[in-house]
Amino acid sequence: MGWQDKIAAQGAGMDGTRMQYGALCWRLGDEGPEVLLITSRDTGRWVIPKGWPMPGLSPEAAAAQEAWEEAGVSGLMNPLCVGRYGYQKCLSLTSTVPCAVAVYGLRVDKLAKTFPEMKERRRKWFPLHEAATLVAEPELAMIIAGFLPPVAGRAAPIMGDDDDAVAPGRKRKGH
Repeated sequence: MGWQDKIAAQGAGMDGTRMQYGALCWRLGDEGPEVLLITSRDTGRWVIPKGWPMPGLSPEAAAAQEAWEEAGVSGLMNPLCVGRYGYQKCLSLTSTVPCAVAVYGLRVDKLAKTFPEMKERRRKWFPLHEAATLVAEPELAMIIAGFLPPVAGRAAPIMGDDDDAVAPGRKRKGH
């Protein structure tokens, strides 16, 4: 068992699903919010930075660390999860493992010219609607397409919580 398997086992579900943490790296562009996607090392498909839990780091701190290592990103991480998605991680040519990824929004302040995985990946900014069409995972596409940047002083809404949203001045049903 490799070191990644040992760390991942700490976040394993009862069905063998392993937990990962990802960063939805974003900025405000001229036309609205943009998302930074990176290429995967193995297939070259567009993904977000993500990785295994790290001992001593909170989920959002682990996502921020992955964003730095994989994309050279630094910025302000929102501690609230904006959504979750699942995928099959290829461990080898004949082995995969189901993973659940908790995604945290990271407002990018700086893109480094050099970073640990710069020779293994490409990175590019996309408008939300385009980024959503480029990722392979349908649930991740929904998270990206529905992403609303947080208003200063207020946390970002969590994907799928629209039923709980209440317009200003209105009461919730049953309250």
